[in-house]
Amino acid sequence: MVLTAAVLVALGAMFFTLFIRPRDVPDAPPVSPTAHLEQRKAQIYENLRDLQFEFRVGKLSDVDYQKTKLDLQRELAKVLAEIDTIQPVKPAAPPPKPKRDGKTCPHCGAKFPQPLKFCGECGKAMAS
Repeated sequence: MVLTAAVLVALGAMFFTLFIRPRDVPDAPPVSPTAHLEQRKAQIYENLRDLQFEFRVGKLSDVDYQKTKLDLQRELAKVLAEIDTIQPVKPAAPPPKPKRDGKTCPHCGAKFPQPLKFCGECGKAMAS
C-alpha cells in the first residue's frame, strides 16, 4: 500500500514536470548578437585595470607592462571593431530647426516679445 502510494506520487511528479511545467515557464529573453563580445570587452578592460595596478605596486617591470598593455589594447581594438561590424553606430540625428515665429532671429538668435519683420539687433530679415 505504501509502495503503491509512493509510485503514484513519483509518477504524478514526473507527469507534472514533463508535460505541464514547460508551458508555465516563460520564454527566455533573446540574446544580443554582441553579448559575448561585450563580455570580452569588459574582461579586457578589467585586465587593463589589474595590469595598471600591478605595475603601480611594482610587480611588473616597465617593459613587461608596456608589452602586455599593448597586447590587451590590440585585442580590445579587434573586439570593438567586431562589435561595430555587427552593430554599426547610428549617426546622431541633426538638431531640430528652430521655428520661425518672428520672435527669434534666425541669424543672431536675439529674442523679442512680439513678432518682427526685421531683427532689432542685427537688422536682418526675421523670415527668409
